[in-house]
Amino acid sequence: MHKELWNNCLKVIKDNVPSISFRTWFEPIVPLKLENKILTIQVPSPFFYEYLEEKYIDIISKTLRKELGYDAKLEYSIVMENPGFSNNRPYTVKLPAKNQVEIKNNPVNVPLSTEENIIKNPFIIPGIKKMNIDPRLNPEYSFSNFVEGECNRLARSAGFAVANNPGGTAFNPLLIYGESGLGKTHLAQAIGIEIKERFPDKTVLYVPANRFQTQFVEAIRNNTKNDFLHFYQMIDVLIIDDVHEFAGKEKTQDIFFHIFNHLHQSGKQLILTCDKPPVELQGLEQRLLSRFKWGLSADLQIPDFETRVAILKQKIYKDGIILPPEVIEYIATHITDNVRELEGALISLLAQSTLNKKEITLSLAKEMIDKLIKNTKREVSIDYIQKVVCNYFDVPVDSLQSKTRKREIVQARQVAMYFSKNLTKSSLATIGVQIGGKDHATVLHACKTVNNLIETDKQFRTQIEEIEKKLKF
Repeated sequence: MHKELWNNCLKVIKDNVPSISFRTWFEPIVPLKLENKILTIQVPSPFFYEYLEEKYIDIISKTLRKELGYDAKLEYSIVMENPGFSNNRPYTVKLPAKNQVEIKNNPVNVPLSTEENIIKNPFIIPGIKKMNIDPRLNPEYSFSNFVEGECNRLARSAGFAVANNPGGTAFNPLLIYGESGLGKTHLAQAIGIEIKERFPDKTVLYVPANRFQTQFVEAIRNNTKNDFLHFYQMIDVLIIDDVHEFAGKEKTQDIFFHIFNHLHQSGKQLILTCDKPPVELQGLEQRLLSRFKWGLSADLQIPDFETRVAILKQKIYKDGIILPPEVIEYIATHITDNVRELEGALISLLAQSTLNKKEITLSLAKEMIDKLIKNTKREVSIDYIQKVVCNYFDVPVDSLQSKTRKREIVQARQVAMYFSKNLTKSSLATIGVQIGGKDHATVLHACKTVNNLIETDKQFRTQIEEIEKKLKF
């Protein structure tokens, strides 16, 4: 029974996590028993348990409740090395799933809606009800878990000032920008968490830009646009992650403009993150960009060596793990691009050690890190692609933004769009906005044109292969 139940859970989990993560973190799990809707699973080590709880407890809980009902529970049986036995046989320690303290908003008052078929008396004040708003903040993303360094000192200091006086500083909006993996989301949520601790009555909401966009589309479809607008106007501290994803979405920008104005004029706090400073953002209306500049724009840079070492030390201290100093320094020396990759490399090393029962040494770190660097596909930016393509075809980068119909410019623009679609995670609309201010249909047409030429023109195919080599190395 317990094996069948766990297999059903694994089928769902497998469709929702990367294949390499599934093999690393779910295949080693052994279901032990099922009693009173409590499933006990065995995991190889305490570190394994901690990682599952930190990264995958939500999806495990959801699938378990789907199979057993809402009152389903999970317990872990952790394999430990027992020094009390001469042959060092493993024994198990049973632990329930951790219950993190939830960060909650107080209920807010909203008007009661009335049935459409009832005639409304304009002199009667409508009723009031309470609405619960989930702040959507991750407790792990606190200031205490955010390592300060030269690369982020301005942004962190400004964020802490905002947390102490939301809506009452000159940093409104506070716009945090930087490349992927440098900690924008962590810092933005840390501000929200600190505000909730200092001002429990304030309603805080964190929402990624793409989720905001999806909600707005649904509101238009369901004819509830006004409800959508009024909901966001009730928020005391609004955190929008990745606002650059609003590029090319005119109606979404328009509704956000009105929400921004209302909150700002009401003394509410806005916190925004994006991948570039406002002056370099494309596809956003000028009136919106000008408002982004009202407060403070603070950047997050690539962490220096000392900061990378501090990040690794904090991570292993939190997990209760001891690593040789030379291993920490080796990881910090060779993983330099961003914090996410740095933590990912550490986790991969710990997983290799745990699953293969190997001691963590410098040679194991070298073997794993070298393989990781070799297999990591570097993600390039649309700007970089445009520079490489224009350099190859010997045309000015600015010409891609012009309206000229010269054949060499049109072809360079189409090739840039083709590589942007294949080598970045950007949407067609975002690619079009950044390359010539075009729409998604133009990008789609460009990609089809390039694909057709690759199949029919040998010389053109050679050119594409040469550009691809320049982009990947």
